[in-house]
Amino acid sequence: MSQLKEVSDPLERAKAAHALAGRAQDYGTEFQVVRNEAMNETLRAGQLNSTQLAAELGISKGRVSQLAKGAPPERLFLGSGKVVVALAEKLEAGKLQDGRDKPVQGPVIATEDVQTYERLRELAEEVGLEITFERIPLGGNVRLNRNNLVVICGPRLSPLIEQILESDPHLRFSQDNDGWHLVDRSTGTVYRSPMDHGENGDIAYFGRLPRPDGQGTFLYIAGIHARGSGGVIHWLNGELANVHRELKAKRFSTLISSRFDPETLEVVASERITPFYRPEGV
Repeated sequence: MSQLKEVSDPLERAKAAHALAGRAQDYGTEFQVVRNEAMNETLRAGQLNSTQLAAELGISKGRVSQLAKGAPPERLFLGSGKVVVALAEKLEAGKLQDGRDKPVQGPVIATEDVQTYERLRELAEEVGLEITFERIPLGGNVRLNRNNLVVICGPRLSPLIEQILESDPHLRFSQDNDGWHLVDRSTGTVYRSPMDHGENGDIAYFGRLPRPDGQGTFLYIAGIHARGSGGVIHWLNGELANVHRELKAKRFSTLISSRFDPETLEVVASERITPFYRPEGV
């Protein structure tokens, strides 16, 4: 505060104070969300009753009841404020009916990724979270150093993401003459997409990865093909409460296998096929 007051230019001082006030308000809101949902979870788990929790926090029993009501605690697995989902752009060409290549129209977001976002939006809103999306431009330069971020972007589209994935000692994307695939480095198992053999299924990486600034993490989803990302959300729809109970906001990675309807392209089944690997060794 003293340094802020020493800024000689009044306009610059006003701008700096305004920016800091906005950040303080955002953090204050997040702290309140975390507090309320932790109170909710404490009561639901039977750890304390309302009277005991009120004594621990130094507030009234009525205030405990007021604050603890609301969204389920498992929403904290996705975020504690407005969730931003970053979707990668890519250049996409196809074939015309006469077999000629379509001209590249410009950067687009894969239809499958948009569908995945819509399913994630439905899940987030169901547990009381506000959610929006933004585009990751060609080249994959996404701003990772922020809270409440979910990234849906394969490593082939972002060298930055590819480097961060190297920090996972257990699971990784790899590429050979037969195409992209996933490898469980702990067991040596290679997972290839059923789509590469004409089947209606895919496999996706799902994890919480470290931010470059070392000040937090972000959720990361990527299928071997874009269709696989939807399998993660399908699986998470039924497992969110269990996943939050086990992992909270700790780093982890796992693989999710899914199958989809060939006509509607909607995911019809999903399952976790590896353990929850944790770099902390928990």
